[in-house]
Amino acid sequence: MNDDTLLPFGLPSVCRKKLTVDFEGGNQSSNGGLLLLRESERTLGVCWRLAEAMPDRRDQRRIRHAMFEMLMARVSAIACGYEDAIDLDRLRHDPLMKLAVGRCPESGEALASQSTISRLENAPRKTEAVRLCAALIDQFGTTVKPGRLEILDIDDTFCVAHGGQQLAFWNAHHDERGFASMHIYHVASGTPIAAILRPARTPKGTEVRTVIKHVTKRLRQHWRNTRIVWRGDSHYGRVEAMEWAENDGADYIFGLAGNAALDALVAETADNLRFHHAKSSETKLRTYASFTYQASSWDRPRKVVARLECSLQPDAGEGTATGMRQEVDIRYVVTSLEGSAQHLYENVYCQRGQMENLIKLHKAQLASDRMSCHGATANQVRLVLHTAAFWLMHGVRAAIPQTDPLASAEFATIRERLIKIGARVIEYIARIRIHLPTSCPEGALFRTVALGLMPAGP
Repeated sequence: MNDDTLLPFGLPSVCRKKLTVDFEGGNQSSNGGLLLLRESERTLGVCWRLAEAMPDRRDQRRIRHAMFEMLMARVSAIACGYEDAIDLDRLRHDPLMKLAVGRCPESGEALASQSTISRLENAPRKTEAVRLCAALIDQFGTTVKPGRLEILDIDDTFCVAHGGQQLAFWNAHHDERGFASMHIYHVASGTPIAAILRPARTPKGTEVRTVIKHVTKRLRQHWRNTRIVWRGDSHYGRVEAMEWAENDGADYIFGLAGNAALDALVAETADNLRFHHAKSSETKLRTYASFTYQASSWDRPRKVVARLECSLQPDAGEGTATGMRQEVDIRYVVTSLEGSAQHLYENVYCQRGQMENLIKLHKAQLASDRMSCHGATANQVRLVLHTAAFWLMHGVRAAIPQTDPLASAEFATIRERLIKIGARVIEYIARIRIHLPTSCPEGALFRTVALGLMPAGP
């Protein structure tokens, strides 16, 4: 990095006062919130855990960038909104980025460049990428304190592929090639458990069973006395997954695709609903039903919950005088849980909608859909790094007092208000001083969060 000083220049005056601009403000950073991310990492230790699981085949005598330093720099950059590895070519000289990884902001050497980070992402083999995913499950299991029963949401999201990446698959619904990354989240805490790269197609039953089996067994190493409930839409309501859960002490509640046999079982209930809706002045009427059902591919009958909703819909054929016709919408859920049909559908199954917001944080606000590596294993490593960035941002948000509106804000808002803050960094012989703007709108909150994240240790 050169030390050339640019000449000052003038701009149009303000209130008849001369306006002059120079570049003598000292060593500064536009990412003051890296201090919060540093404390979040010290509290959670997610990057340290990944560094221990990441393979390092380098000659130890010639190493200039420790594994933790590279991972922390990459994950912190993602949290700050720099989703591409090439951004590290500029951030490697950022004083607060150096400080975040444990180097002195001015006297410390520059951090790893884009080429080094790219080699890092492409270094793990398939089995080593699996080890990184297991490290994230361990991170969750050791960080979150469980209750007697915990619900895990599982779903996938489409990510467009912009090249010849491995595992990219044509998806007719989206009319594009891409991936359908599988995400697993903890309902009570909103923390991620796993993110798995996969082709953009509906998961097979054996695939769902494999994921549920391995995650459940890994979590039971930490949660020995907790009953785990898996929740997902009809893509995950596979007989293989249900059989494994029933035989291994887990529970489930999955969406179930309707068919003629199911419709016949609730036909009388649907007729009664139509009758009461016709007599009522309500625009919509709902009712629920619960019964046992055994498909031809199932080895046993299972509990099915049906939600029936009757409403008036526009009649395209205009066969009625009012131009509206009565229509019953039916949704089915298969579950191993006990409880009334209404409770299981409304209070348990429908709450899975919150997972869409968590996926949005992961995919849109942390750019986890930026999987531009050619190799599938490298893109899986990227998913792991973006999940680690989710952990750091979640840790910062969790430290915000619940009375503050930012306590429930999205990551993009927290980044704008707490991360993207200018800071001047001065390194002395025995002290490092950081000057934040006097006019910082969230100064008091920044101080509260920083002190709240600071661990008890040194």
